[in-house]
Amino acid sequence: MKTATHSLDSKFAGLTLLLAPVLLLISTFFWEGKEYGVTGGTILVIALVFWIPALCVLYYLLRDKMPYVSRIGIVVSIYSCVGGINFGFVGVYSAIFSISHQTYLEGFSHYPVASNLLLFWPGPLFVINLFFLAISLIRARTIPIWTGILLCVGTLTFPVSRILRIELLAHFSDILMAIPLLYLGWAFSKTSIFNPPKSNLSPSV
Repeated sequence: MKTATHSLDSKFAGLTLLLAPVLLLISTFFWEGKEYGVTGGTILVIALVFWIPALCVLYYLLRDKMPYVSRIGIVVSIYSCVGGINFGFVGVYSAIFSISHQTYLEGFSHYPVASNLLLFWPGPLFVINLFFLAISLIRARTIPIWTGILLCVGTLTFPVSRILRIELLAHFSDILMAIPLLYLGWAFSKTSIFNPPKSNLSPSV
């Protein structure tokens, strides 16, 4: 029974690592000018729902070698993803109610504490957290080095593409992050990463 449960958990982990970056990549194809719009914002929200367990899976890999980083990182991941989800809702509501970018920024300025806590702080925290996670995974030798390096490069281009709303750069950034996560998702779906033997903490890929 334990083996079957671990196998199911690994398949679920692999699925989240596959869906999270793919849906994020798809969302940028539906930008409307410099806004997410209804379709793009909706896909972004769904993507970040899968990013939460995907990041938890990656932090789980650090549970033995970096236990404090693993626990704290999971909380930070959830908070940063919730902030990203809020950005998706902003895109949806702005399009539905015809609210311009400048108008909602002026509205947020009247509520700086709430706006910063819900949007402007957790947004950048998403990529900072992912960059730190990639570095930690490389140091702990729990993933192939090339996957960690690609993640790091992707996180460096991500904020620039989102702030400036450069679609080509956004697609490039999304692809850089998708390649290693798709690779890890496929590998983890084939390997029991939950309660594995001590000699097999890193996927044999």
